[in-house]
Amino acid sequence: MTFRRLLFWTHLVVGALAGLVVLLMSVTGVILAFEVQLNEWALRDYRAAAAPAAPLPADRLLEIAAAAAPEGAPPSSLRISADPLDPAVAGLGRGRSLYLDRGSGAVLGDGNGRMRRFLRSVRYWHRWLALENESRAAGRAVTGAANLLFLFLILSGIVLWWPRNRPPRALRNALWFRRGLRGRARNFNWHNVAGFWLALPLAVVVVSGAMISYRWVGRLIEFAAAGPPTAAAQESLGGDESGDPLPPPATPPATPTTPPTLQGLLDRAAAETPGWRRLTLRLPADEADPRTVRTDTGAGRQPSKWRRFRFDRATGALLGVGPVTETRAQAVRYWLRFAHTGEVYGIPGQIVAAVASAAGALLVWTGFAMAWRRFFPKKNPPKKNPPKDPSRRTTSREKSRRNEPFGPDDAFEV
Repeated sequence: MTFRRLLFWTHLVVGALAGLVVLLMSVTGVILAFEVQLNEWALRDYRAAAAPAAPLPADRLLEIAAAAAPEGAPPSSLRISADPLDPAVAGLGRGRSLYLDRGSGAVLGDGNGRMRRFLRSVRYWHRWLALENESRAAGRAVTGAANLLFLFLILSGIVLWWPRNRPPRALRNALWFRRGLRGRARNFNWHNVAGFWLALPLAVVVVSGAMISYRWVGRLIEFAAAGPPTAAAQESLGGDESGDPLPPPATPPATPTTPPTLQGLLDRAAAETPGWRRLTLRLPADEADPRTVRTDTGAGRQPSKWRRFRFDRATGALLGVGPVTETRAQAVRYWLRFAHTGEVYGIPGQIVAAVASAAGALLVWTGFAMAWRRFFPKKNPPKKNPPKDPSRRTTSREKSRRNEPFGPDDAFEV
């Protein structure tokens, strides 16, 4: 048995084993690629009818959120949008939030409507097959293993697709969808075209998914990308929000004589960030940790457009300002995190990620269809070919079919 034939059979068996889980993750991935936009659309009723004349300061909004929070959970963050019609969002931890009117301070709700519950259900299916409690670990193990097997399918599929001494015309036929094909030939054409053109974005989605599923994959990525802090890595990609130390500013600012207000911290960060779209104030529970303000000039999940300001809790002195990453490993890790849904490149990236996820579903469907036809072929009676008319000329379509790399009779062969 040749290596190519061995790889083909391994590709087929792995696809049969992981196909259903990959199909589920692909379909749910298409939806989750636009999770932010769907949530914003669902919360459109939270927007104010008119801009408030005098928005409430952050200190007062946090007091209202703390009083309205269930179980007395103190707010851990507050997000303010540059759009005065948008509500303020107080984070309560564990994915819980309270939406507040910025003019009156009225509590608008927790945002836990039908759309959010639907997206949460989709995310649970995507991550751990919607299993509950202790069973989630088993579900995560299944989806993680299927993700790694899908990476093998992508890489092995490229090797199997790679033409062997094929003429240019046949190569062109394998690179684009062709009309007029049916059955196995059509499935093979769709399988190869989708796999070829979307192999790279699919690989990024799969590798980033493996990093989310397995800590050892994340550590391996960090080890491969390890290096000293570089300005290019810091400025090009985003990172975590753990409050890692940042270099102090070149000229230490004067220490305020009065205790700082939270609104004052937001105003200072906004003044240093022209074109900001969101300000996120984080309030760590540890009294020794400084307060941080993250400014965002992008679409929301583009770490390259985040900046972090760190303020002394007691005096309000600016301790440091810079991007959210300091090492190349952090930059790569968090680029992969938001590349998983394409959000690192905004709407265009999300579209590419959604199309790649849809292509994953198409690859599974056509792969199953070809495997079914291979093992359970239709038993049709042989057709008698009519005698060939010697006066009939060969059409260009018939000539092209002679040069195609995989016809109806030899599709799925290696």
